Amino acid sequence: MMQDWFRKAKLGIFIHYGIYAVGDVSESWSFHNGNISYEDYMKQCDGFTASKFDARAWADLFRRAGAQYVVMTSKHHDGVALFDTKYSDLNVLKKTPAKRDIVKEYTEAVREAGMKVGIYFSLIDWSDPRYRTVYPEGEKPEDHLKDVFATPAGGPEDPEKWQEFLEFNNNQLRELMTNYGTVDLLWFDGDWERSAAQWKAKEFKAYLESLNPEVIVNSRLQGYGDYETPEQGIPVIGPKGVWEFCTTINDSWGYRPSDNDYKTSRQIIRMFCDCLTLGGKMLLDVGPKEDGTLDERQVKVLEDLGQFIHDNEEAIYETGKGLSYNQFLGGSTLSEDKKTIYLFVYDKPAENLCVKGIKTPVKRVSVLHTGEELTFSYTGALPWSGIPGTLWIRADEMEMHPLTTVLKVELEGEITYNLGHGEVVTNND
Repeated sequence: MMQDWFRKAKLGIFIHYGIYAVGDVSESWSFHNGNISYEDYMKQCDGFTASKFDARAWADLFRRAGAQYVVMTSKHHDGVALFDTKYSDLNVLKKTPAKRDIVKEYTEAVREAGMKVGIYFSLIDWSDPRYRTVYPEGEKPEDHLKDVFATPAGGPEDPEKWQEFLEFNNNQLRELMTNYGTVDLLWFDGDWERSAAQWKAKEFKAYLESLNPEVIVNSRLQGYGDYETPEQGIPVIGPKGVWEFCTTINDSWGYRPSDNDYKTSRQIIRMFCDCLTLGGKMLLDVGPKEDGTLDERQVKVLEDLGQFIHDNEEAIYETGKGLSYNQFLGGSTLSEDKKTIYLFVYDKPAENLCVKGIKTPVKRVSVLHTGEELTFSYTGALPWSGIPGTLWIRADEMEMHPLTTVLKVELEGEITYNLGHGEVVTNND
């Protein structure tokens, strides 16, 4: 079910936290793909201490970054739960020195900070033998001789064990949705390994809504989710309906000390603005170290993003999808009353900025973070046709914001467009 708070939300923080932060390996996939043995991967449990984990400090940072919701891994494909579950001993309370219910501390802190609580849960559990008891619908056993973490690896199917596994998922989700206050959003992953029928996706969605009728579910539930989640690559055209772009600050979801390929603050802000322009939202990922602290480079990006949002809130929160890139070669949003356009200017203009196809005349243009008024003019106006022409904003001498500059373009009324191919001039009086 789509809730109004999520429809309007612009920024979420994603957290991939788990034992994979111990040994500089990717979360779960490292053993699935043979980069490390399963046994060595699980030895990381011994080094997972969460010794400096402070959920309130996280929540405070995310709130200052401008986030309205947060999503944290409760269990990745490795099956290691970050919460107190009675349905499996494979959890951080029983198998690691941390011995803390990470999910409990996380949910309480995020809720106290006034943000919505999201939980990531992997439908896949490559540590549970019951998960490997059936093949993907319509596929042959001989196609899965090596895929030992996902299938019976050439052996016979055991549908009863698969049903037990589905019940196991149901039980852990009931724990998550009843023991930790209201969970506002569920972020599933791994649905691609089975069909909707095998997951019993329709019944599963109904079960989740029976626990919380207002819970929002992401798209990774074989067609039974509530919104789309494009990953890593920014969409060129925004998906239909409500959508969220999830991405990493460097190249990794979880913490990897060897990954120094960090995006700059300005790149992240540009990506965020692109999402807003296309009518979406961004879910920006951080990967805490095993002790629960965040790399200072990740903190810096969050603080810079928060500074940009704080200085330009009016252009971000209470706005909708912006102009097409055919109209303005940059990002933009539109106020809810459709009387103000906000233009995102990423680099210092050499002269004029150009905006095309806006029929409603402009009343005033200013720099949002300073209030400085800018001059503007039109070319190609056809007054008798009610077409003001192409808008040119003189912007080369304005004071730039250190991260991204936002221009506030106030219109004389609600925005109207002229998006055709131009007019034939038949009256030159």
